[in-house]
Amino acid sequence: MMLRQKQTLAPKIKLNQTLRSWLPILQSGLDELKETLEPFIKENPFATIEHKNLEKSEKKRNFFEQVSKNSVSESIEALSIYKESLYEKLVSQINPPLFPTQKSQDIAYKIIECLDDEGYFSYDDEIFAGFSKGEVERVRARFAYLEPCGVGAKDLKESFLFQLGEEEASDEIIECAKKIILNFENIEKLRKLKFYDDALKIIKKFKNPPAIEYLEDEKEAVPDIFVLSTSSGISVQINDDYYPEISIDTEGLDEKEAFVSSRIKEASELIDALEMRKATLYKIGLMIVEYQYDYFLGGDIKPMKLKDLADELGRNPSTISRAIANKYLSSPRGTVALKNFFATGFDEETSNAAIKEFLLELIKNEDHKKPLSDLKIQELIQAKFNIQIVRRTITKYRKILNIGSSSQRKKIYQING
Repeated sequence: MMLRQKQTLAPKIKLNQTLRSWLPILQSGLDELKETLEPFIKENPFATIEHKNLEKSEKKRNFFEQVSKNSVSESIEALSIYKESLYEKLVSQINPPLFPTQKSQDIAYKIIECLDDEGYFSYDDEIFAGFSKGEVERVRARFAYLEPCGVGAKDLKESFLFQLGEEEASDEIIECAKKIILNFENIEKLRKLKFYDDALKIIKKFKNPPAIEYLEDEKEAVPDIFVLSTSSGISVQINDDYYPEISIDTEGLDEKEAFVSSRIKEASELIDALEMRKATLYKIGLMIVEYQYDYFLGGDIKPMKLKDLADELGRNPSTISRAIANKYLSSPRGTVALKNFFATGFDEETSNAAIKEFLLELIKNEDHKKPLSDLKIQELIQAKFNIQIVRRTITKYRKILNIGSSSQRKKIYQING
């Protein structure tokens, strides 16, 4: 297959206001682009921003939605569009001084493994083998100081008590709120408490369930780049139909007049900045196809360094990092965050994506009567790829891929027969 390159999107770089405008415009996600542009023309009476007809863009996206996603690799891509998961949020906080020892950190990681989707904790004898319940409880108590507050509690009451500990109010109001929380079943009898109304206002602010913000559905990602596979080859296209359009209206005005001329110049430079955004992302799309050609033919994502791409484009790695943030590429294999193509590799031949794919394959084919433990998965991955990887990383990937622990999977298998 030949890569059909498109040369229309190559405006010259202007080292003036255009370049200064270009950086925030480049960094902005496609669905936020209109809002990003508005401050630039707020004081310009001759320029307006509007979206063009989106029918073509919608048709493209609908086409890709119809493509079958049956392979393990495609399962990874389907899961690749996500905000920071609850697991990642919590793991990033398991550090000193709150968890000063390796033992306290190990217990904290295991506690996270035992959280359900709503953020509630359920004790698992298998996971906590080797630790006493007293040790686990002492560490779990520290979860009251983590974000999102309330996560790690055993039930609603304890979650509310965790969240109450973060509130600033008088001791009397806090004590009243505590009484209400511990006696929800008899709340009618508590209405006569002196600080009842103030305490109830605090309680109504609490999250229920504590991880509710992580249960919300993700909005559909709007791809910046389309990679199309046709009989004549692979082509890269920018999602031009989704771009806002800047119009300049100077009818009846003297364009040579200083004020009018300066405002036209500002609007024109903003149009140039938009074109530079398209040109940069188009070049990035071409480079991704070149580096990841096998992926678009059904293979795996391979390690790809930001510096390599930056060198090819003559930009700083930090600029390329801005360019790929919150950006997506759509191809017949699904919609993928650009950052996924730059996943850090364990070595030159093995990427994070390949590890996740193999993990999914192991779970798919495991014995339902004896599901694989994270330790066993660790051993199999190390043997498969000839690398060293810690068990905690296996747990992290499993959580990201929405795969339960071995004991959780065993229960599901038993339920499903």
